Amino acid sequence: MQEHFDLLIRNATIVDGTGALRYDGDIGIRGDRIARIGDLAAARGQVELNAGGRIVAPGFIDAHTHDDRVMLSAPEMTPKISQGVTTVVAGNCGISLAPMPQIPQPVTPPLNLLDDNGKWFRFPSFASYIAELSAHPAATNCALLVGHTTLRVATMGDLEQPASPEEIAQMRVLVQEAVEAGAIGVSTGLFYESAIAAPTEEVIEICRPLKEVNGLYCTHMRNEGDQVIDSLEESFRIGREVGVPVVISHHKVVGQANYGRSKETLDFIEQNMAKQPICLDCYPYPAGSTILSADRAATSSRVIVTWSKTLPQYAGKDLSDIAAEMSVSQEEAVERLLPAGAIYFRMDEADVQRILAFDQTMIGSDGLPHDTAPHPRLWGTFPRVLGHYGRSLGLFPLETAVHKMTGLTAKNFGLKDRGVIKEGAYADITLFDADTINEAATFDKPIAAAHGIDTVIVNGAIVWKDGKASGARPGRVLKREPA
Repeated sequence: MQEHFDLLIRNATIVDGTGALRYDGDIGIRGDRIARIGDLAAARGQVELNAGGRIVAPGFIDAHTHDDRVMLSAPEMTPKISQGVTTVVAGNCGISLAPMPQIPQPVTPPLNLLDDNGKWFRFPSFASYIAELSAHPAATNCALLVGHTTLRVATMGDLEQPASPEEIAQMRVLVQEAVEAGAIGVSTGLFYESAIAAPTEEVIEICRPLKEVNGLYCTHMRNEGDQVIDSLEESFRIGREVGVPVVISHHKVVGQANYGRSKETLDFIEQNMAKQPICLDCYPYPAGSTILSADRAATSSRVIVTWSKTLPQYAGKDLSDIAAEMSVSQEEAVERLLPAGAIYFRMDEADVQRILAFDQTMIGSDGLPHDTAPHPRLWGTFPRVLGHYGRSLGLFPLETAVHKMTGLTAKNFGLKDRGVIKEGAYADITLFDADTINEAATFDKPIAAAHGIDTVIVNGAIVWKDGKASGARPGRVLKREPA
């Protein structure tokens, strides 16, 4: 009897997300799951795709995003699906859209990376935010973190001091509500001015509810420069005392004095991985991006302004050129531009490659979707890993690169039946040309769909094909299922 499928992919070269060698086969999909893999020449599909030997891999999982709002304001998620991403992890760096019992005015940086006027901070509980995402799905799946800075803004009057016992208790109640609603963990941005006053003990106490659900502690650490080892130790201590896995966000070493220290940090991370559960992600660029500040600008070799609320015409221009045009110092130019965002060049390429090549490193874009002239990582991260670092530089085989973007990430975040091509797994799939895949976005022209991405499928539905979005929005809010 002839088999029938809703979607049938023929003549695929399958890279299954586990790190195993590629193999040839056909893939039959029924509903939202992969039903059969093998020789399906005699089968028929309601919709059939001929891969023609191109790579069929699990959809990429973006381990580090700030997509909390864009999933609602631009749910087609073009920057992500155009580069093969099918699931995003949002709520990073202590910044989440919920819970926010009342709209903050003005919006405290870095929360303004999500929304600078506050209208999207309209979800009093985490459950209400998840309900909105479920009622109005995006094209991608998502897994959600609750942000420590958001909790501080929601419960504290003065962010420049440690939280009081009463404020800690209020934050812990909000964390409990969030994890019960479906948050997979708590994130911190101890690097930022709005959270830097929080002592380690504050973070430990508000994270206590994670233990009962084995949630994750994800952190933009307090320091990624001279005190990077101290910050790693603080992060590991929080994980140990709460009793949950730690995710080191966008691992890097910054500042010329620290170039080469990735050898030291990776050794330290590896040693501690033998003692407790630790994960890390990174993005494949020697420049980062966040809110503009004079201090960060002063320690960078180049600064590009990504947005400015007061002087929007300068988005996309170098800070040095802006200062020259204004005939003022760089520091004065920053003051005139604020509030604003920027790209900072202050990493060494050798460190970027060493961290990328580390066996346990996941890939996260850390893209900022609301910037006027965003860092190219928003549109280019995953194809850049496959094209520039994998194919051109030979940093790792294709199978390893795909594993870092799929199976490894799904395992670490507890996303069951995601990140792999196997019978019974969810049909989150990316079809691409291994010979041409690469980023098109650059620092000069940061908004551009990637090269080589043919088709992207989320939960069995095609969301991207032939260079454009299909309009389908089959994304779901995913829960963590610990191993």
